[in-house]
Amino acid sequence: MPSLLDTGLAGGVLRLAPGVYAPQSDTFLLRDAIEREGLPPGAEVLDVGTGSGALALAAARRGARVTAIDRSRRAVLTARLHAALAGQRVRVLRGDLLEPAAGRRYDLIVCNPPYVPSPRKRPPRRGAAVAWDAGPDGRAVIDRICDGAPALLRPSGVLLLVQSALSGVTPTIERLERAGLKAAVVRRSVVPFGPVLRERSDWLERRGLIEPGQEKEELVIIRAHRP
Repeated sequence: MPSLLDTGLAGGVLRLAPGVYAPQSDTFLLRDAIEREGLPPGAEVLDVGTGSGALALAAARRGARVTAIDRSRRAVLTARLHAALAGQRVRVLRGDLLEPAAGRRYDLIVCNPPYVPSPRKRPPRRGAAVAWDAGPDGRAVIDRICDGAPALLRPSGVLLLVQSALSGVTPTIERLERAGLKAAVVRRSVVPFGPVLRERSDWLERRGLIEPGQEKEELVIIRAHRP
């Protein structure tokens, strides 16, 4: 189990309720992108699908006013606990993706959505797999973020999103640009398959999403800004 120091939260040990997504390679990649992003004083930041709260706290440590959202009651409680332990003020709301943020505007939106292609036709509504399964093409949640996030950005506001190349990078960029944003990949990282991808590698190969014997995936950070 990673420590809070490893995730950038604070000293100590992660307090994760069962089913709450533990920070991993995609979390750390997006955290680094947040730390490199220029933020105006008192920036308003939205963390969608906060899980443990690691990304919300990365923004809060930079002086931002942070709102974090998760549909899981356990994740909301976990993120609130980690904010208290870190001595940071983070507003954590329970709700479905962007709905609790309707009518607000933000300087930065960050999102580590479920993006793993799954044999299931629809994403699960409960259980640990909610944090990663995203339909047969892995885009069930990504597309909703691409469609909804632009309306929540202030002029010059930025969306930072992490996803696997297995779920289609070009479709994400094109969808964001159709919504009026300028989007590009700003970071790439190749990581070994985790347990979920190893378990469904035969299915992914049959779908043509991976090469025979492939054991690694590419993670990308997509940065989209409102001109």
